[in-house]
Amino acid sequence: MRTQVAIIGAGPAGLLLSHLLHLNGIESVVLESRSRLEIEATIRAGVLEQGSMDILNDAGVGARMRAEGALHHGVEFAFGGRRHRIDLTELTGKAITVYPQHEVIIDLVAARLAAGGQILFETSEVALDGTDGVRPSVSFVHAGEAQRIEADFVIGCDGFHGVSRPAIPSSLRQDFQRTYPFGWFGILVESAPSSNELIYAQHERGFALVSTRSPTVQRLYFQCDPKDHVDNWSDDRIWAELHGRLENDDGWKLNEGRIFQKGIIGMRSFVCAPMRSGRLFLAGDAAHIVPPTGAKGMNLAISDVKILAQALDDFYKKGSEAGLDGYSETALKRIWRAEYFSWWMTRMLHTFADASPFERQVQRAELENVVASRAMSTALAENYVGAF
Repeated sequence: MRTQVAIIGAGPAGLLLSHLLHLNGIESVVLESRSRLEIEATIRAGVLEQGSMDILNDAGVGARMRAEGALHHGVEFAFGGRRHRIDLTELTGKAITVYPQHEVIIDLVAARLAAGGQILFETSEVALDGTDGVRPSVSFVHAGEAQRIEADFVIGCDGFHGVSRPAIPSSLRQDFQRTYPFGWFGILVESAPSSNELIYAQHERGFALVSTRSPTVQRLYFQCDPKDHVDNWSDDRIWAELHGRLENDDGWKLNEGRIFQKGIIGMRSFVCAPMRSGRLFLAGDAAHIVPPTGAKGMNLAISDVKILAQALDDFYKKGSEAGLDGYSETALKRIWRAEYFSWWMTRMLHTFADASPFERQVQRAELENVVASRAMSTALAENYVGAF
């Protein structure tokens, strides 16, 4: 098999890149280890920055996002018995949309298949070869048959545990990582939303977050031990914890309902640099991970492939490799800013077991400054909506 760009991974990064390349007349093939049903049914939260919304709309895949996503113009911070709203749109002129990642995947899969795009689901034994030369290839097994794709470029969009990043020799890359001493216990609940906007709560018992999925489904999180198990948490215990962390002195109450999904996610920060080796490029979670506090994961993936799609277009239409040569440096500037923001939000809102009384008071003072100072509120809002 021969194509111009071989893409490993059918997440938001791989699918959007394939679609953007198609719009520019560039051929690609996407390989995915899971089935279409699995990638479309794996429920993951998602907050889209204004720039990500614009990219999806410009690419012609934003109709359902506009119709079903929840457009938010602000966020709330709850601490010390009070809630404080930060008006994102008033401070930046931009907004966010709460639209789950798997819904973005559903839209992109439909768009690629409608355009005759090649997505090979349920592939296995994927291996890269020749990425240090000008004729890289990808071998794999699909439908029980060993196959091979020759391409001009290979793009690794296969996540943190994929085969792409390890294909870059460790001597040529540097991995930066921090693992946090807590995780998030997440639930999906059948109920009306408790709030029109996201609520980030800082509490002595730990962080909590109120989000929405739809008019009838809530997504709620609270800080927990990453080694804990969902079986240790009855519904009554979960609700007691969430009520205790979220409800303040203003009469606001959290809506309860039937919990139909529970899960614990660990939290870490990770960056691989550079994001290129020869004709192999990394994008999305294959190159970087952010803690979810800053709502940056899917946005970084979209940003990566937007840059990469333009660079590949310049290569094929202008014969210029400047964009490809500068891809890693350009992407990493955005990535490190998002890593900083996500780390800052995580540090400011979570309870650290080893924090001294002084450090806890400084943490509270930082939150007070963020909501009291227009300059600090603006800085948070600019980072949150991606207004830079």
